[in-house]
Amino acid sequence: MSPSASSGPPRLAVVGNPGSRRVSLFQDAVAAAGLPEARTVAWLDVLRNGARFLPGETVRIESPGEDAEVDRLLRGADEPTRVEGSALWYARFTAAVREVARAAADAGALLLDGPADIAVMFDKRLCHGALEAAGVPVPASPTSGPAGAPVRGWDDVRALMTAHRMPRVFVKPAHGSSASGVLAVETAGGGRVQATTSVERDPAGRLHNSLRVRRCTTEREVAAIVDALAPDGLHIERWLPKATQGGRAADLRVVVVDGRATHAVVRTSRSPMTNLHLGGARGDLAEVQAAIEAAGGSWGEALAVCERAAAAFPDTLCVGVDLLPLTGRRRFAVGEVNAFGDLLPRLTGLPGSGAEGLDTYAAQVAAVLDRTRNHRVSTTP
Repeated sequence: MSPSASSGPPRLAVVGNPGSRRVSLFQDAVAAAGLPEARTVAWLDVLRNGARFLPGETVRIESPGEDAEVDRLLRGADEPTRVEGSALWYARFTAAVREVARAAADAGALLLDGPADIAVMFDKRLCHGALEAAGVPVPASPTSGPAGAPVRGWDDVRALMTAHRMPRVFVKPAHGSSASGVLAVETAGGGRVQATTSVERDPAGRLHNSLRVRRCTTEREVAAIVDALAPDGLHIERWLPKATQGGRAADLRVVVVDGRATHAVVRTSRSPMTNLHLGGARGDLAEVQAAIEAAGGSWGEALAVCERAAAAFPDTLCVGVDLLPLTGRRRFAVGEVNAFGDLLPRLTGLPGSGAEGLDTYAAQVAAVLDRTRNHRVSTTP
């Protein structure tokens, strides 16, 4: 750590889209902590001209979402709802993150997000493999890790489902987010296939994200979507039965800041996808905690699983962990770890977490201040 970075409060910079919800919430947390406004380095500038940082700055990397021009530059398509193009998006985004890391290292700035961590979290196959290698419980997957089975289309999906005795699976774009392109596929008697997804095909066969979760009731329709997604890379994992709340499937998004689980929200849905923007609703956290303990499980162990998942990404200050309480509520699995899984407005910290009364962004600013006081900010590019 450079002397300038340890002599007083940190000077913050955020790489993001000016005016986006995420940058605004972070700036609010910075102001509430009594710090000067963080300098915003726009993703558009990074993509067009490279990144520039000042010596001793502490740099947060924020999501490139919520900007149509940024998405066009990353995806190479003019329609932000398009699902295809995620492999190109991934290649360009991770290259941009590496450019941020290079510029930060050149300036003697300090990164809060590891570029290698981000690259793994944005490849579901690699993320699954990293969690598995760390001993974190995850759904079984034939595509896990760098040596996972390739998926070239629907025929491969069917073959892997049969070979691994998985009648119900999630098929996910390797580089997708927010359930974009995800299919919950199940087979029934007579070899019938159906799927639940938010993907819609237009008359030309192009795939688009939709806020409407729908059912595909024929194998031909499922195969057409999978075949269109496959060139960008696909990840397959066993569809585990989740616990329910009020007759709705339920899981949790748990935010881990600096190694500690600080925030949790229950997500419930009548569909297999619990994402809040797809019609999912926030559930009752106290009810979930009580149900886990009543079933002989441990809420503390649930949070510990999330902290072990976050520990697989040691160079990143904050991650969002998707925790699946399984039927019976005594066992848990991690579905995904998200580099930008902290957009949970007005959610305050868990009791005993050290983040009581703080939202997810304020908890991160507090962690940065603590790291600065203790000279623990990572300088790993």
